Amino acid sequence: MTAFRSVLIVEDEPLIAMMLEDFLESFGHVVAGTCDSVADALMRIESGGFDIAIVDVHLKGGEHAWPICDRLAEMGIPFVLATGGHIEPPPHQHANAPVLTKPFTIDAIEPVLTEACRV
Repeated sequence: MTAFRSVLIVEDEPLIAMMLEDFLESFGHVVAGTCDSVADALMRIESGGFDIAIVDVHLKGGEHAWPICDRLAEMGIPFVLATGGHIEPPPHQHANAPVLTKPFTIDAIEPVLTEACRV
């Protein structure tokens, strides 16, 4: 049985964020919010109210999402790394984070969320 989760999306491409929202809601999950920058995400993380995050590795302006991942890990909140596949390996402390590869498919969402909650 699937556990319904509240998900924070960190994605700087509005169409991709909307697609993720649709996919998540189709599984019964709730989207707790969408952020498009490191600063925005860090502020939202401090507000809490979500179970898991999907974090795009590269954000607008060339920002890397590692400070977001660091804070999520410090708070014990599971997360998934989202990437187009053209990234350097993540920092060692995030090497075990599940990866959701772009282009996303609806079939990939649920397994990667489940995996993140087990890590």
